[in-house]
Amino acid sequence: MPFAAVNGQRLFYEDTGGSAPVLVFSHGLLMDHRMFAPQVAAFRHGWRCISWDERGHGATATPGQCAPFSYYDSANDLVALLDHLGVERAVLVGMSQGGYLSLRAALTHPQRVRALVLIDTQALKEDPAKMPAHQAVVARWSQQGLDADMAAGLERTILGDGWEGAAAWKRIWQGVDAVNLQQCFATLDARDDISARMGEIRAPALVIHGAQDRAITLERARAMADALPRARWVEIEGAGHAPNLTHPELVNAAMQAFLGTLAPQG
Repeated sequence: MPFAAVNGQRLFYEDTGGSAPVLVFSHGLLMDHRMFAPQVAAFRHGWRCISWDERGHGATATPGQCAPFSYYDSANDLVALLDHLGVERAVLVGMSQGGYLSLRAALTHPQRVRALVLIDTQALKEDPAKMPAHQAVVARWSQQGLDADMAAGLERTILGDGWEGAAAWKRIWQGVDAVNLQQCFATLDARDDISARMGEIRAPALVIHGAQDRAITLERARAMADALPRARWVEIEGAGHAPNLTHPELVNAAMQAFLGTLAPQG
């Protein structure tokens, strides 16, 4: 299994390799690199596809251990992984939490970001009205494990209603370690509002959002897209919070059209 010892972390990643232009995929909260399998399959023949597990997630997580971190730390992890792999510039593809760190990478390391693909994410802090429910779930999950009711709620929030691949992700969530869970939600809650800084991001951006997203409203995502100087907006009808998993054909088509507009890698 490939790991990169960078930025004080041991990051798991997968890399299709080659000299093609680079797409880097950063996953959402409670997910891991596997959520981008439909995109890697679709783009690997024209792009070098790198996907990775962020702190507290997947094969990067250490059970019972997760030091406090911010999404700026995660952005630095991403850039350090690019350094490790010899990549100068990349298109950053981030879903939800992956978008939070990708936006911060664009703010702190703009020279490394060729473009952004932002899937069901936002520039604002978490909606304060939703945090008590989040905190209650984390406390219950940490104390007694993930029960069927909580798993069903996560399924509805992240994957929408009736997606055929949900069972596999519910099995993954069953194995989430309590310490990693608590720290990752603490990071989510503590992140800063960067909405006033969107005008600083000069890289072209594609903002994709599921029309039925229960986690992040269309209004919040649209506000981010409107504030980005070079953004395109694509709404995926019938999709929830993870349209790249549940509606990959539509997301891949939108990505293909957008990537085709980018200037040649210089």
